[in-house]
Amino acid sequence: QVQLVESGGRLVQAGGSLRLSCSASGRTFRNYKMGWFRQAPGKEREFVAGINWSGDNTYYADSVKGRFTMSRDNAQNAVYLQMNSLKPEDTAVYYCAADISLSSRNYASSANYDYWGQGTQVTVSS
Repeated sequence: QVQLVESGGRLVQAGGSLRLSCSASGRTFRNYKMGWFRQAPGKEREFVAGINWSGDNTYYADSVKGRFTMSRDNAQNAVYLQMNSLKPEDTAVYYCAADISLSSRNYASSANYDYWGQGTQVTVSS
């Protein structure tokens, strides 16, 4: 199985930047699609960003386009989420997820992901 561990979450001022990391272990995941999701208090888990196995295609929720950038380093078994121009509404627990399916195409659907990390808290103060 794949173990995913997120890190980098902390308290940050609105307008600031933060970089989240997701480290994978247990087996290689170079061929896996990866995603970032988040869940704010009282809200459902929502899609943030996704990336294909090679890292040449990325997908973003409308709410973060132009502000967040997802990337991956398969040699290091890691994915990242660079978060710029943070807003209070970005406050949430952020989760890293891996999709092992060869055929799935919907990065935004949490049901397509097979492995999840524990989450890292991001708090953006106004």
